[in-house]
Amino acid sequence: MSEDLDPSARPRRRGQGELEAQVLDALRAAPGPATAHWVQDRLPGDLAYTTVMTILSRLHAKGAVSRARSGRSYRWLASADAAGLAALRMRRVLDTHADRDAVLASFVTALLPQDEELLRQLLDAATDGGS
Repeated sequence: MSEDLDPSARPRRRGQGELEAQVLDALRAAPGPATAHWVQDRLPGDLAYTTVMTILSRLHAKGAVSRARSGRSYRWLASADAAGLAALRMRRVLDTHADRDAVLASFVTALLPQDEELLRQLLDAATDGGS
């Protein structure tokens, strides 16, 4: 097998979720709203500008970033952190299934005991705070 065909010789490909988290991290480190070029310069690897724009656009559609027109381009600002992005993904999965009860029940029954306890505490706190 030649080196050109060896998958271990190629750089590891990042998943979309990993790229989104890296873009959010870069935006959260920005001193204010940032351009896509600014974000691109702070990401590891050699990502194309179009890839960064695609990720920013997807994050905008998810509500994880906001944008404001700046000339012919946009300046971007994180409105969620990595945990918030994960929560948005979970919410979207829940929203795409007709049987929400079954999805939630399946999720809860698959939780580790310590996660189930944390969820109970969070729900109790939300209930106490809403009364």
